[in-house]
Amino acid sequence: MNLFRKKSISTLLTQSKSKNSLNKALGPFDLTMLGVGAIIGTGIFVLTGVAAAKHAGPALILSFILSGLACVFAALCYSEFASTVPVSGSAYTYSYATFGELIAWILGWDLILEYGLASSAVASGWSGYFQGLLSGFGIHLPTALTSAYNPVKGTFVDVPAILIVLLITFLLTRGVRESARLNSIMVIIKIAVVLLFIVVGVKFVKPVNWSPFMPFGFHGIATGAATVFFAYIGFDAVSTAAEEVKNPQRSMPIGIIGSLAICTVLYIAVSAILTGIVPYHMLDVKNPVAFALQYVHQDWVAGFISLGAILGITTVLLVMIYGQSRLVYAISRDGLLPKVLSSVNAKTKTPAVGTWITGIIVSLFAGFVPLDKLADLTNFGTLFAFMTVSVGIIVLRKTQPDLQRAFKVPFVPVIPILSILFCAYLLLNLPSTTWIGFCVWFVLGLIVYFTYGHKNSELAQQDLQAHAVNEKVS
Repeated sequence: MNLFRKKSISTLLTQSKSKNSLNKALGPFDLTMLGVGAIIGTGIFVLTGVAAAKHAGPALILSFILSGLACVFAALCYSEFASTVPVSGSAYTYSYATFGELIAWILGWDLILEYGLASSAVASGWSGYFQGLLSGFGIHLPTALTSAYNPVKGTFVDVPAILIVLLITFLLTRGVRESARLNSIMVIIKIAVVLLFIVVGVKFVKPVNWSPFMPFGFHGIATGAATVFFAYIGFDAVSTAAEEVKNPQRSMPIGIIGSLAICTVLYIAVSAILTGIVPYHMLDVKNPVAFALQYVHQDWVAGFISLGAILGITTVLLVMIYGQSRLVYAISRDGLLPKVLSSVNAKTKTPAVGTWITGIIVSLFAGFVPLDKLADLTNFGTLFAFMTVSVGIIVLRKTQPDLQRAFKVPFVPVIPILSILFCAYLLLNLPSTTWIGFCVWFVLGLIVYFTYGHKNSELAQQDLQAHAVNEKVS
């Protein structure tokens, strides 16, 4: 059993140009907008309040800096891979070329968890803001239909979350160019809303709210960093678009690093102003940014914030489901999942079947699973993927030193090692229940691989054909 058979980079590049490949329609601006669209969303509009109230207090700004450092190092590693191997599948595809099939499958299975649960968590956050907007017009949904199952609160299913996921799924099946154009419009509005919060909110900052600055100590900052790490998830989704980019060697590093830089600056500014307006212990609400403005009686801006948050979170949802569908497409094309998931619509050049199946599963999680459980598991999956990609850079530099690279990570192996250490530290600060949940998912993935993927993969079929030819010759 050859568990570590590798797919060569030349084969991957040839595969990306086949008849079953995707439409190449994206440029550097589209990628940057995809990155910003994916990053700024639930993390800044929803999780900032929880992280400040329960973990970091005003030192939330340090939590964002700590998480941002981990992401910067990982982003450099992703940029080298994405420009060198511009193929759908992101870290899964890179691992197939670097470590072999079993490791690639484990990482692909991990990414399915990351993108799937991230999408569900984002949809849950979107639902909260959407209901807040409706309540402003005097419209209130039945309690049972407003959130995931919680017998204490009397909720059973989050209907708005389910509906928005299905709507986004429909949009993604219409074509990548159309989806990217709509995403860019919503991202520009979203950035304008964040800047509006900064400009208006800075006038109401009271430095006394920043004291004590570290009420939970450094451990609280680290735990807060592990929690708000969810706010940075998204730049890696840019790499899933590599096969649909016109000039990936130039555009991929711009999209990945550019989007991360823009978002880090905005995050630091928002977290400082948020905790300066409202005492940190009052921020454990579902819509902390809008709540902060209502707290200082700036209701007119709070309305814009709610609208901007809805649009902003919609773009995150769009990019996450997009990334999930392209990941499933890549794994299916390699034969590790059923081939129907990689079938491409002749007209729209999108993996329509795989996108719909992804959307339906995400909608069910969004409708029935609480937000906090989704966010922690997503963080685990992402950190694991970042570590694997960082190790992959070191390995590929050793095994294929002459490989043509459009972008190179500086100071190898120092930068990849720093990425690994930062991510490992954040992993250790996640709750033990998250580790247990991930282990269950990991074991389930091994069962799927050994019962289906191992014997049905494209490389397995090639091995069987080669074996048959050798037997005939002998």
